[in-house]
Amino acid sequence: MVSIAMNRLAVQGESNMRTIKIEVKGKGSALADLDERNPVISEAFWEILPQEARVNLWGEEVYFDVPLEIDDGHLSPSATAGDICYWSPGPAFCIFFGKTQPISAVNHIGKVVEGLDLFRSVAAGDRIQLSRK
Repeated sequence: MVSIAMNRLAVQGESNMRTIKIEVKGKGSALADLDERNPVISEAFWEILPQEARVNLWGEEVYFDVPLEIDDGHLSPSATAGDICYWSPGPAFCIFFGKTQPISAVNHIGKVVEGLDLFRSVAAGDRIQLSRK
């Protein structure tokens, strides 16, 4: 488990887009771009890639545990289809692909930019792998 306090992580002033490949074993892949809504958390998440896990489903949300504990940034009580988020109580990585809203506030860290429909075919227990693209 990686534990990072927000004030201890230096985020460089880079403006390069960071893209994550999200592969669901045997079903396909999607791409997501990290964004600046919570830059410290986005950077911390980037640093722990690659990650592999078994997915859980909650409505139109895929989520799974991640080995990252970091202070919350700018929390949001809502999400839209395509949002990728860090949920600190898990801690978990969440992918919203429909109208489902978070059970509690999340830290938005990016957006699925390709392949969002993939998540409609995901079943609980599927293997998911996230890597740097």
